Amino acid sequence: MIEASVYNLNNEVVGKVNLPPEIFGIKWNERLIQQVVEAQLANRRRPWAHAKGRGEVSGGGRKPWRQKGTGRARHGSTRSPIWVGGGKAHGPNKMRDYSQKVNKKMKSKSIFTALSKKLKDSEIKVFDTLAIQEPKTRILSQKLRPILGLAKAQKRFDVLIVADKENKNVMKASRNLPKTKATAPESLNLYDILNYKNIFIDRDSIGTIGRHFSSKIKNEKSKIKNKESLAKTNS
Repeated sequence: MIEASVYNLNNEVVGKVNLPPEIFGIKWNERLIQQVVEAQLANRRRPWAHAKGRGEVSGGGRKPWRQKGTGRARHGSTRSPIWVGGGKAHGPNKMRDYSQKVNKKMKSKSIFTALSKKLKDSEIKVFDTLAIQEPKTRILSQKLRPILGLAKAQKRFDVLIVADKENKNVMKASRNLPKTKATAPESLNLYDILNYKNIFIDRDSIGTIGRHFSSKIKNEKSKIKNKESLAKTNS
């Protein structure tokens, strides 16, 4: 087990906690991190470039002129791409899908890898509780500034707070703080871990992270075993 100090919101050490090595003791894997981050950003991407095809432009309800006898080329609609004001052939389409698939095991391992690196770089702090009395930005700001060692002139806190989703006061108070985000342990993702320099974790959230993400890996393994056993019985 990996031992870490536990702090309170006055930045005082109030105890020790054993961190599971399968979450906070993973070797750094740059290729895995890059692949999962690229997939996560691609999955957020929404196409905006769109050119109207011949089925989307206005006009062209009738044949411009009769098929024969005029001496001109045959045309069926003014919405044809070769007409001015017609549809665009082979243009960009808003229905394009940029999403990339990431296996559950890859996603979980990438999160554990990033947390391990953050802990090694002393950028993770464990707190006995991150609860505050009222959902006010001022109260949370007064608690975080001395912990992060920020001067009054500094506005960017650059911290990710991982607390129980029932801790609504912290969730609301963090919304107006620059470069600050509060998230539930079940909603933890790789991009947020890398995007914020400091990570403050509620002590109780450590077990939630392990149960939520490790269970996905166990479910995957059990599914594979079930498939193998079914294949053996069928054969």
